[in-house]
Amino acid sequence: MLLPVPTVTIYPGDTIKETMLRLQSYPTTYRARAAVIDAPLAIVGRTARRMLLPGEPVPVNAVDDPRLVSRGTPTQMVFEENGLVITAVGQPLQNGGLGETIRVRNTDTNRIVLGTVMADGRIKIGGF
Repeated sequence: MLLPVPTVTIYPGDTIKETMLRLQSYPTTYRARAAVIDAPLAIVGRTARRMLLPGEPVPVNAVDDPRLVSRGTPTQMVFEENGLVITAVGQPLQNGGLGETIRVRNTDTNRIVLGTVMADGRIKIGGF
């Protein structure tokens, strides 16, 4: 069985590139201590949650989707409905990746609302 393994040390927060991986052969009887990723495409473009060592299989829980919104970093919130567009600044209360629903504090009103993280890093509020 072939498993993708890093060719270099990958540090937490690093985005994993295809050039950082190679396929390594393991016997079919190989049993990892934890569930490991078995396809390079399942890793490429994702972010390391912890240090990944060269030649070691990558555990499923060691990678995360890239973070588009960071907790505490002011981010633009957008409300769109029937051609009306309202923007405001919000403070995310949690980290978020594409399509995730997160809690955001409206810095003008101090109210907490739910919003969906968009590809451009803005947060869509309401009008789902």
